[in-house]
Amino acid sequence: MRGFHEIEQDEEGYFIADVPALKGCHTQAKSLDTPMVRVKEAIQLCLEVYDEEQTIAS
Repeated sequence: MRGFHEIEQDEEGYFIADVPALKGCHTQAKSLDTPMVRVKEAIQLCLEVYDEEQTIAS
């Protein structure tokens, strides 16, 4: 699946969701439904951290 995030299955069967546009933004799960939810949470958290870093830098 491709879009603003990518989901791949690793050799152990875990589904890995990665957001290439946000460095370090990724999650994993055993079932395909779970990373779909978790990737949204991961994006929110990454954006919060980015906003905090920008505030500190200013």
